Amino acid sequence: MNDDGITLELPWPPSVNHYYKHVGPRVLISREGRHYRDCIASLLQASGVKKFTDSVSLELLLYPPDFRRRDIDNIEKSLFDALTFGGLYEDDSLIKRLFAEMLEPWPPNGLCVIRIKPYRRGERHAY
Repeated sequence: MNDDGITLELPWPPSVNHYYKHVGPRVLISREGRHYRDCIASLLQASGVKKFTDSVSLELLLYPPDFRRRDIDNIEKSLFDALTFGGLYEDDSLIKRLFAEMLEPWPPNGLCVIRIKPYRRGERHAY
């Protein structure tokens, strides 16, 4: 990793509606959510990414798997939780600047391109 940060291509996450399940009064991570978290953790470990421990700036380019309507914030929560679980950063509260764009569907199963770098207050971005 350099000062420009890193770029990762990750699989499309389950929506927050499928990431969690309600069991009585408790909210748990669903089987689909656990599978996604484990997949992200494996991908991050294989890439050799070091954990960010200070504030970060995050850019998300979201390529959904199809043309169904989706709320962009319904994707972010499960993705951020999986990235925390996988060790990309200590906690998603470290995200101080966020840019997210929902693009046209591609490839067949969807894709999330994530660019993460150290946050520098006042720094201009090309987004």
